[in-house]
Amino acid sequence: MELGGPGGAAPGPGKPELEREGLELLQHTVGSLLSAYGWYLLLACVAVYVIVQKISPSLRARLSGQRGAAAAAVEPDVVVRRQEALLAARLRMQEELNAQAERYKEKQRQLEEQKRQQKIAMWESMQEGKSYKGNLKLSQQGAESGASTSSAVPKSKPNKKPLRGGGYNPLSGEGGGTCSWRPGRRGPSAG
Repeated sequence: MELGGPGGAAPGPGKPELEREGLELLQHTVGSLLSAYGWYLLLACVAVYVIVQKISPSLRARLSGQRGAAAAAVEPDVVVRRQEALLAARLRMQEELNAQAERYKEKQRQLEEQKRQQKIAMWESMQEGKSYKGNLKLSQQGAESGASTSSAVPKSKPNKKPLRGGGYNPLSGEGGGTCSWRPGRRGPSAG
């Protein structure tokens, strides 16, 4: 048996040639990909880098928050204090809401009482044979003047006569004006 003959496996010269062909094939494939899609790959790498830079602070904060929550969950005193603070805040907010509801109910009662008083006044004025609308206006004015600090009684304005007569129309030229306007003639001026 011969070691390096045609039928035997020769470890020396055959293996480096296969490795060289594999490297040449790899270089050719990578080179063709870079020449065809190089700019796209570069832009994709830059985009991934920017996204990682934007997301990394929020990931760090989330991880540190989870660590802090885990540490707080371990200490029961902190948990109890936090629950008590939440309960106190809820009670305070509920008390404020109840106070607002009471104020609203009181305002509604006052409005209903005012409406009831107005209806009673209207009914009484109708029984006396007076106009209930006029009485309503007077009662509202009285309430407004009573609410104000001045005790002056509102004076009614005297009826003034109009400045111009009823038939005055400035566009028609009628009604006593010194100048009268007439529209221009239509049609061609030179016939």
